[in-house]
Amino acid sequence: MTLPLTRTQALELLEKHNPKSNTQDWNHFLESEAIMKALAQKLNQDQDYWAMLGLLHDIDWGITKNNTQEHLTKASEILEQAGFNQEFIETIISHGYGFDCANLKDLQRTKPIEHALAAAETLTGLIHAYALMRGKKISDMQVKGLKKKFKDKTFAANCNREIIKEIENLSITLDEFFQLSIEAIKNIKSLVDLE
Repeated sequence: MTLPLTRTQALELLEKHNPKSNTQDWNHFLESEAIMKALAQKLNQDQDYWAMLGLLHDIDWGITKNNTQEHLTKASEILEQAGFNQEFIETIISHGYGFDCANLKDLQRTKPIEHALAAAETLTGLIHAYALMRGKKISDMQVKGLKKKFKDKTFAANCNREIIKEIENLSITLDEFFQLSIEAIKNIKSLVDLE
């Protein structure tokens, strides 16, 4: 699974379509990348490939977020021009399955890598919101506390818990996933404005 871009080039591509001034978006990109890399490590998969999926999964968000139904309509073209193959692009698009965007509402994820990406990028929202509630602190975040917030449907209500649960399709428990994801984001806390 060779990648057409280095991480530095991928960051440049991302910035071309998503201004760095949108720190919330960038925190999400970097956190998704970190969790995907950690998942790949746990599952003995290609860490660079999985990390790149996490980093670029919302490549067209900066262009489409004012009309969310258009989200993922520009991603294929951007990624294709950058040299990514169809398999990579299809995996990126799959995180939108089930949503009312890019005619993806009736599609369902079937591959482990698709479940991983959808679960990882969704969990970032829950973890980041919980860290903010704790005064931006992630350094001492515990799985137990995160689980409580996961069960509280009113907390970070936009984070779809069912999508996060898709990680179980990879024979990873929610507890394992939470622990791995907290650690992954802890490792990049200074880059995503957390402590």
